[in-house]
Order: sequence, then C-alpha cells, then structure tokens
Amino acid sequence: MNFSVQVKVMPLKELLDPQGKAVMGGLRNLGLQSVSDVRIGKTIQLQVEAQNEAQAKKIGEEASKKLLANPVMEYFEVSVGE
Repeated sequence: MNFSVQVKVMPLKELLDPQGKAVMGGLRNLGLQSVSDVRIGKTIQLQVEAQNEAQAKKIGEEASKKLLANPVMEYFEVSVGE
C-alpha cells in the first residue's frame, strides 16, 4: 500500500530561532503587535510503500532520525495518511 507520510521538523524550544526572530521583527514593523512568538520549521512529505500504517510511520521516523532532522537542534513529528 502507498501511504503519505508527513514529517514536521521544528527547532528545539530551548534554542534561539534566528529565522523566527527576523520574521517577528518584520511583523512588528507591519503593525502586527498581537503576534507574540514565531518559530519557523519545515514540513516534508514522503510517499512510502509499506504493508500497513505502523510500518509507514516507522519508515518516516527512521528517515527523520537518519537524515531529515538534526537531533541536536530540532525535533520532529511524523503523521501518516493514505
């Protein structure tokens, strides 16, 4: 079966997010004072062939640990759809 695996990668909450800070400054300059924080990450979409949803998620997690996310600076979340 084919599964759509989505990997969301975000900077660790404890670390400074320079991209988020730059966007935050831009939003303030545009008068959007109600935004209190910005964190910028990435979303990666994988098409995975697997026997079931659990196996597809395991493949997504393995890809994230080995290549897609840097565990020193980022965390990831994996979700699966068909």
